[in-house]
Amino acid sequence: MKLRKTHPTPVAAAKASISVATAYRIEKDPILPSQKKEPRGRRRPDPLADIFDAEVVPLLRAAPGIRPVAIFEEMMRRHPKLGEGVRRTLERRIRGWRAVHGEEQEVIFRQAHEPGRLGLSDFTDVASFGVAIAGQPLDHRLYHFRLAYSGFEHAHVVLGGESFVALAEGLQNALWSLGGVPREHRSDSLSAAFRNLDKDAREDLTRRYDELCSHYGMTPSRNNAGIAHENGSIEGPHGHLKRAIEDALLLRGTVDFDDLASYRRFVDEIVGRRNARNAKRIDAERAQLRELPERRTTDYEELSVRVTSSGGFTLRKVFYTVPSRLIGHRLRVRLYDDRLDVFIGGTHLMTLPRGRASPSGKHDQVVNYRHVIHSLRRKPMALLNLVYRDRLFPREAYRRTFDLLVERLPERQACRIMVELLGLAHERGCESELAEELSICLDNHRLPDMAAVRARFAPDPARLPNVVVRLAPLQAYEALIGASLGDAA
Repeated sequence: MKLRKTHPTPVAAAKASISVATAYRIEKDPILPSQKKEPRGRRRPDPLADIFDAEVVPLLRAAPGIRPVAIFEEMMRRHPKLGEGVRRTLERRIRGWRAVHGEEQEVIFRQAHEPGRLGLSDFTDVASFGVAIAGQPLDHRLYHFRLAYSGFEHAHVVLGGESFVALAEGLQNALWSLGGVPREHRSDSLSAAFRNLDKDAREDLTRRYDELCSHYGMTPSRNNAGIAHENGSIEGPHGHLKRAIEDALLLRGTVDFDDLASYRRFVDEIVGRRNARNAKRIDAERAQLRELPERRTTDYEELSVRVTSSGGFTLRKVFYTVPSRLIGHRLRVRLYDDRLDVFIGGTHLMTLPRGRASPSGKHDQVVNYRHVIHSLRRKPMALLNLVYRDRLFPREAYRRTFDLLVERLPERQACRIMVELLGLAHERGCESELAEELSICLDNHRLPDMAAVRARFAPDPARLPNVVVRLAPLQAYEALIGASLGDAA
């Protein structure tokens, strides 16, 4: 139209690269053909016209949180002739109605984190990993610590639940690995840290958690119960860390580890790689952290137990065996997440692996056959109906051998042979080698030849060499000393 102001119609059309006929038509009627068409109407009747305002909207007002699929199923029940094809139409209509008439939603306010201020702790379930230790499934979870500003992470394999012991051990490991302390420590409403009563958060702190934070000079805090996004600086990274571990397990080709220490090193290596990507930010935040105290504080529970005539003690529904010389003594036990340190007075006696009762409440046993083998030798028939018999056998080959012995021999003879095998494993230090020999016998469906086993693992004392030691006379030493003094003079 601008060209038409200064040029005749044919010239303006040529300059605009349109035909002369089109130019005359536009000059006569400037409205485009597309603008002259009326909006296309519905091609079919609205299937929701009679029910949306009359039935769906009242449901949405009465139950704002109801899912569209639930409304669809209710409409299908009321109006069977609607058909499955209206589901998406109904869902779009509900979404549009809620955008205009729905309730206000919660807004998440993104935070600018200050370096050195906030560290966060949480536990996360990792059952989906399917990790096994020496072929046995590992029931565990991860304690996860993270700095909100730099993204520094630390993960600790926890064998039990979300206990204070696990929290204290994981948190202290993280802080000493980091080399500093943030000013504030936040978690969700962990029962390990809070009583979760209807009180002010400060009053709701457990005494041990309060003392732990005070030892490191951190201010304890928590997000509101049930609002996970307030702990978002660690809830989101949970998923990233778990996906990284799952990918590493797939690349490894197996989820089976030789022992727990190997699995923990595997997790530490993955976390170390993630921290290496944020090395500059972590180094910058370290300068803003508070110094560590001179020493760690306690990350265990201390309890007192008495050793019974059964040759052990019961703690948290778990029976632990100890050397029988301790029967009648009261022991001091430090209870960690994965172990027990046993003391008599101030003397450390031993470290035992920690057991845990079944979720159903059934008791468990942690048994070392070396603690009771000398008594079993005097009473071998006690093995037959021993409460913790299956836990007594140090390896699967021993248990299967006993089952075969009971199946083929009289009970008394089977018990005597099994106790003798355990005694050989203990006295000759050949537990692994003897297990291999028993496995060969089991594969061949035969009982162990005790004469051959004794010959191999317990040689006949008469066949041992008789070593005679001849002592030199004392005069020889005196002569030697005298000669040395004379040379010195």
